[in-house]
Amino acid sequence: MEAQEEAELCFPQLNTSCRKTMEPQFETTISYAVVSCTTLLTVVLNLLVIISISHFRQLHTTTNLLLLSLAVADFLVGLLLMPFLLLHNQSCWILGDIICVVHYFLGFLVISVSVGNMVLISVDRYIAICDPMFYSTKVTLKRVQLCVCVYWTFSAVHSTWILWDVLEQPGRYNSCYGECVVINTYAEDVVDLVVTFLGPIVVIILLYLRVFVVAVSQARAMRSHIATVTLQRSETVKAKRSEIKAARTLGIVVAVFLLCSCPYCCLTLAVENNLLEKSFLGLGIWLVYFNSCLNPVIYVSFYPWFRKSIKYITTLQILQPGSRDTSLQ
Repeated sequence: MEAQEEAELCFPQLNTSCRKTMEPQFETTISYAVVSCTTLLTVVLNLLVIISISHFRQLHTTTNLLLLSLAVADFLVGLLLMPFLLLHNQSCWILGDIICVVHYFLGFLVISVSVGNMVLISVDRYIAICDPMFYSTKVTLKRVQLCVCVYWTFSAVHSTWILWDVLEQPGRYNSCYGECVVINTYAEDVVDLVVTFLGPIVVIILLYLRVFVVAVSQARAMRSHIATVTLQRSETVKAKRSEIKAARTLGIVVAVFLLCSCPYCCLTLAVENNLLEKSFLGLGIWLVYFNSCLNPVIYVSFYPWFRKSIKYITTLQILQPGSRDTSLQ
């Protein structure tokens, strides 16, 4: 009987050890297989995006810089967060309190950065479609770089504020040895939800509704061959067809992000109001992580330059002299 109790402990040699959660072997195997495949796909595809945009000079545009920042965040999700998802959901955390805090910190940081990139992408498309004449002067590489750096810094500061207690004293909320728990106050959870999800989502939806309306009107104007615009209505100059296609593709990226993020918001609100158990949050977190795998899949489906760059990378043609100036059109 004592041997059986010891086998149920995460660390049998410690009386303060947490107990293992016994799960069906079949379900555990399927979960590991799904998470492993998704993790590998997320890391590889986002790494291809990072290499493509960083290597080829033709892709050094303001919009692609935002996609690069998003790909870095998605890459970190696949590399540093997804592998620990099953370990974190189980009752035994074997990596220690410091790694536990780092895991939570990276989770808050990367998700906040991803949301911020979606906001910046929405602003970029809004200016490109609704104010195309001044896009090149308003949206420059230096300004985009500054915005990206500011948002990464803001996300780091916000994550530090949310986790300040456990950063000062790792493991302070653990009830037993082998647990990885962080407890925030109700006010902290509400502020985090508003700052990193609800607020940005409202901004994204409003901007893209405006973009959609303007893009539809411009597409109709193109089909009806209206090519002249008076000086008095210069703000309605038609955007290029490529800009509208980019808005459509990035709109799909934003829409998929919203579909993956909204369940997390709803589950968080339900848990905060004691309508659901906290364990249900795992599903919402997994959907947010899974979005990092879907983004490069969308690029493959809609961006010819990404498919061509993958060919150059996988065949090692990027190692040839002058490959940075290769045309991907």
